[in-house]
Amino acid sequence: MDKKNTPTVVTPKSKEPSVSLMALGGFEDVTRNMYLYEYKDQILIVDCGLGFPDETMLGVDLLLPDVTPLVDMLKDGKKKIVGLVLTHGHEDHIGGLPFILPQLPEFPIYASPFTAALANAKLIDYKLEPNINTVQFSDSVIKLGDFTVSFVHVTHSVPDSANIIIKTPAGNLFHGSDFKFDFTPANGERTEFLKITQAAQEGFLCLMSDCLGSEREGFSISETNLAANFEREMRECPGKFLITTYSSNIARMNQAIHAAEKVGRKVCFVGRSMLKVKQIGEKLGYLHMRPGTEVTINELPKFKSKNLLLLVAGSQGQENSAMTRIAEGEHKDVTLDPQDSVLFSSDIIPGNELSVNALTGSISKRGSKVIQNSPNAGTFHVSGHGSAGDHMLLIALTQPRYLLPISGTYRHMVNYRTTAQKMGYKRNDIFMMENGREIIFTKSSVRFGRKVVIKHVYVDGVSGEEVDNFVIRDRERLAKEGIVIVMAEIKASDGQLAEKPEVIARGSYLTDTKDLSDSLYAELEKVLSPKKNQVTNWFHVRRTIGETAERHLYRKLRTRPLVLPVVIEV
Repeated sequence: MDKKNTPTVVTPKSKEPSVSLMALGGFEDVTRNMYLYEYKDQILIVDCGLGFPDETMLGVDLLLPDVTPLVDMLKDGKKKIVGLVLTHGHEDHIGGLPFILPQLPEFPIYASPFTAALANAKLIDYKLEPNINTVQFSDSVIKLGDFTVSFVHVTHSVPDSANIIIKTPAGNLFHGSDFKFDFTPANGERTEFLKITQAAQEGFLCLMSDCLGSEREGFSISETNLAANFEREMRECPGKFLITTYSSNIARMNQAIHAAEKVGRKVCFVGRSMLKVKQIGEKLGYLHMRPGTEVTINELPKFKSKNLLLLVAGSQGQENSAMTRIAEGEHKDVTLDPQDSVLFSSDIIPGNELSVNALTGSISKRGSKVIQNSPNAGTFHVSGHGSAGDHMLLIALTQPRYLLPISGTYRHMVNYRTTAQKMGYKRNDIFMMENGREIIFTKSSVRFGRKVVIKHVYVDGVSGEEVDNFVIRDRERLAKEGIVIVMAEIKASDGQLAEKPEVIARGSYLTDTKDLSDSLYAELEKVLSPKKNQVTNWFHVRRTIGETAERHLYRKLRTRPLVLPVVIEV
């Protein structure tokens, strides 16, 4: 946390009620959004997202918020969760539900129609009860203990996105999750400006605001700017035309579908997540196609390549995604040919740069054209996050006493603060928070509260189990410096070496294992001889051999491979 960023503290009046905020994820981080609002003994949760690993997190598929502090709060019945509200259907806001809900007691969960449908489908995938309650924006006032919650429709890159008005006896707060002000949205559903300004008349203690687009000046580009570019590229492509984008971006799908219908291309949805969202979008009336436009993947051979548009999941180069398998030539139904084009209608999520570059490289090797945002080619993706102009407008609409940027890196938070200072806000009234730090508001004061440790929670997607930090470190060592197995026969009679240890090296630069075995033998004899006839714990013997081998390898070779000691009692 910025040490210079301390609140202008005003001593609270006697027994003045307070409401606090603590994030388990979402500060200094684009993902893992999960926020705890507390009033008295009541906890209101906003969002329950996941994150994605970077290339250094070997064998890790997901990152989760650390709910240990929340579980601790619930012990002995001192605190209770009165509810959870979900702002929108992106993975970094709902993806943690199947992993985190089983760790917590039951409580009501609310979301807008599209968000609830996505979240319930996710719970069903994990064989959990689909218990998300649907809230309509027209009648969205919910009483959860002493919290009164209202959903405000905002424009974003997924339908039914919401900001949340939170009213408490201690004052009102505005949770401004991911948003931008699109005045010509593709689906025609604009931000509920009137609802925001009416609530602002009662006053907001603090605005928590999405800050991810804070480095861009002005207002974010409208979604409707893409349609003409899609149509142009489809007309110019002599073969199959593939668009890969976030599967939740229904507005983007609609524009691609309408362009395909104009140029005479049939539309096929490829990839499990793309098909799932397509079904939900059709059911709720958000996805629009003329009769006969859609074809199934099994029907593709019936049509000429120039008459096909494929909407494909996997724009981030995810392993085993439909787009990756197509690019690698491993998809059983779809192949890439030199006359085909693949358009990326998505940003690269931080941490996915290498996987996306590998994906585009694989496509290019097959001779297919890769189309991305560029000054020459045009715009094929616009951000769903507001720029500095959007942030300034939300500040002006809500007129909060304090500001708190969320859902961005520290760099984005600093840029947001700079923008707010231009509007007259003092530096000490704009809080640069960190996960695990509590901030407490009353009607007359603000102060920092407790600070809890937030650890990294890694999940192996295959097993669904959490992965500890030491496992990550071992995987890194294994990948970078290989593994050395030391097989040592130890005499049960006195705990000494029966013969020279056998050294087996894999994935390392170690070539002369015989010389190493000789020198390690001498080193182990020195370490073990003082403990002759004193062996009571074979685990300690194994650990001693492993630690000695690690030190010896580093002294001789200046390398730190993963050392696996194998002790054989003889």
